[in-house]
Amino acid sequence: MSVKKFIFDVDGTLTPSRQQITKEFNTFFITFCFDKNVYLVSGSDYNKTYEQLGETICYLAKRIYNCSGSYVTEKGKVIHQSEWSLPQDAKNFLTEKLNQSKFELRTGLHFENRPGMCNFSIVGRNANLEERKKYVDWNKDDERVYIAKEFNYLFPKLECVVGGDISVDIFPRGMNKSQIVRDFTKDDIIYFFGDRMNVNGNDWPLKQRLMNDQYNAYFHNVTGWQETYELLKNV
Repeated sequence: MSVKKFIFDVDGTLTPSRQQITKEFNTFFITFCFDKNVYLVSGSDYNKTYEQLGETICYLAKRIYNCSGSYVTEKGKVIHQSEWSLPQDAKNFLTEKLNQSKFELRTGLHFENRPGMCNFSIVGRNANLEERKKYVDWNKDDERVYIAKEFNYLFPKLECVVGGDISVDIFPRGMNKSQIVRDFTKDDIIYFFGDRMNVNGNDWPLKQRLMNDQYNAYFHNVTGWQETYELLKNV
């Protein structure tokens, strides 16, 4: 029997980047979670997802895949966790890119280790909303795409993808969002919502896996939480 399952990225799909879900959408999405099979997948850690979406949504979601699927919870209980650390030669390469970047503002915490992955940011994870916006406004050519392409060429056993507004995610090749397909079957009808489904985005590996393995999947590459909200009104 086919079961409809809805997979959502968080940043830029359900919430403004790194911010809390809006009150209106929160009320709507809680009702949606009551009626539907909802799964969340994010490059961020669980604490950040909880901060953005709140206790009710995190409890109602069937499963939450954080750190691109390397940290998995059900109703707050950890059911899977991977451990990994960024190799020194890869860290040296990214440090060199940090020093070479023409964006001058630095806020600290440029490397953030998470279960199964590492997040790297030129401006730094400590950036406030105004500082993040400065980087986004400056970064029209998206230096992160070029960093990711060069990284993937130099380190074929690792994978670097663009995530969020100010950073890239690095993990062992294959330990991206596509790893969550282990919990889905080809009898499922899957609706995947994300804002980074382009080839270098961190939603792309899951989309690609679902397509290549011929899952019964539908994709919504949204431009923001507002578009997600409008699409869900018609589900």
